[in-house]
Amino acid sequence: MMDRLDHLLDAASPLLDRVDHVLSTIGAPEGHPVWRELRRVRLLPGDAARAVGALDPEAILDAVSELRADAQAYAAVADSLPPPGEWEGEAADAYDLKRRRTAEHLNGGPGSLGHRMRATADLADALTAWMARSRGDLAAVLAAALISQEAVTLTTGTPTPATPPADALPNAAAGPRSAPPPTAEPGIILSGAAAPSPLPDGTTLNSATFSGTPLPGALSPAEEARLAADLAAPLLQTVADSYDRGEPLIDEAATLQTAATT
Repeated sequence: MMDRLDHLLDAASPLLDRVDHVLSTIGAPEGHPVWRELRRVRLLPGDAARAVGALDPEAILDAVSELRADAQAYAAVADSLPPPGEWEGEAADAYDLKRRRTAEHLNGGPGSLGHRMRATADLADALTAWMARSRGDLAAVLAAALISQEAVTLTTGTPTPATPPADALPNAAAGPRSAPPPTAEPGIILSGAAAPSPLPDGTTLNSATFSGTPLPGALSPAEEARLAADLAAPLLQTVADSYDRGEPLIDEAATLQTAATT
């Protein structure tokens, strides 16, 4: 069943593709917060959003009741093993020892099957809650992005009309002015540089400092980069924060897996 995030991801797909294209071909302003979030997530916004969209809490939730039922079954079997009663002798003692060991294995300490089933069910509950929150948080950010002025401006390619101050108007006689040459963020490659890309797929990013004068009525590359970065930063931060909250759950899952194999 599609939820709010699924619908928003469909609606936001063109915007996410546009943001990804601008960031991967033009870059982002030097010092913009988006650089930090790119390093945290190591994915472009579209891929990061779709990764969260792939989280399926319902699939895990369906398994919780089965896990708890299995834990109860192990406990019931352990409790149902009959003691020797009036039976005496070495055979009775050996049987009782085996019975108690079996009961301990089924529903005893932390290493028992019943305990692991209950712990796995608790982890599944926590994962379900984490996935639902992650999806909800991203849906809120996407909804705000879709109706933002930045999204409208970037997708239409037309800057919002504004009257610049008199001292900002270009001097026609002076001709176009060039910006300083691009300066890379630490650890980020400019086009043609040899340093490694911060993204695992090898995407090259560069700092959005440009020269030249854009066509009248069109966005300059620097404006496109700023708008894309402004849209990407909160989305990437939301995804990064969500995955930070999920790290303890991953550690817990690894602990359970280790206990099951020892």
